[in-house]
Amino acid sequence: MTVATATGARASEPLVDPAQGTMGGEQQSLAERITLGVFIAVPFVAVLAAVPVAWGGWLGWRDVVIAVGMYAISGHGITVGFHRYFTHGSFKAPGWLRVTMATAGSLAIEGPVVRWVADHRKHHKFSDKDGDPHSPWRYGETVPALLKGLWYAHMGWLFDVEQTDQRQYAPDLLQDRAIVRVSKAFPALVAVSLILPALIGGLWSWSWQGALTAFFWGSLVRVALLHHVTWSINSICHAVGERPFKSRDRSGNVWWLAVLSMGESWHNLHHADPTCARHGVLRGQVDSSARIIWMFEKLGWVRDVRWPSPERIAAKRTLAA
Repeated sequence: MTVATATGARASEPLVDPAQGTMGGEQQSLAERITLGVFIAVPFVAVLAAVPVAWGGWLGWRDVVIAVGMYAISGHGITVGFHRYFTHGSFKAPGWLRVTMATAGSLAIEGPVVRWVADHRKHHKFSDKDGDPHSPWRYGETVPALLKGLWYAHMGWLFDVEQTDQRQYAPDLLQDRAIVRVSKAFPALVAVSLILPALIGGLWSWSWQGALTAFFWGSLVRVALLHHVTWSINSICHAVGERPFKSRDRSGNVWWLAVLSMGESWHNLHHADPTCARHGVLRGQVDSSARIIWMFEKLGWVRDVRWPSPERIAAKRTLAA
């Protein structure tokens, strides 16, 4: 038996049942929703406490280095790995790099790689239409409806009982034993993501205070910031922003999110040309994810990168642009 991926490729029956184990099933349990709520609420409370904590002297240069480093590793694991590689196939990579990217993306604590990819492929299939997992236009176009939709697109959709069918949208990943193992290891990788900053901070400063402050900034605040930046691509970038390229949805470019989102907020071009390895294609558009892919290519680690050509960019431009 064969099934089709979101891009039209065909794959054999999955090696595993995604409804079993820790990969995320097709029905979200109450325990999963409670756990999800905790992982959203606790880091968010840390963000609210960040200013008084910093004002009280509980922020040092070690904490900044650890937090920024963890943000960059886990964030690019999402943008380069989960998104541009696993979801859209913007380049080809060897097995060791596939596993490395899947592991790095898992440290962002945004869900197992197979679940994340399935959700995002479904989003592209139904972008801003009925069936989109997280469109801000879900409830209509009036101001109250849009406000409700923005909340849903930002984080409300995460609590849906009905989950994306991984067999339909990510059968290729379910056939990859190494990626399945990484996906199943998600709970352990969550623990690593939370404990590692504290471990580094404690050993670096050789103190419990160093471990505690590194955990606060490098684990809690870092996770909360990265979550809300990622979710803003689903909500804000589908509600506002410039649209210089032709797409069949309402994706827009939001410049002030570009650095924190590592280039993902140049969202209009992405939806106009989903497999493109670079999202920030116009002058001055910072895209650190594309720069990392470029570095990988120069090192010989990746090949067949789908870089944008001037002709393709011009063909995608709107008449107004």
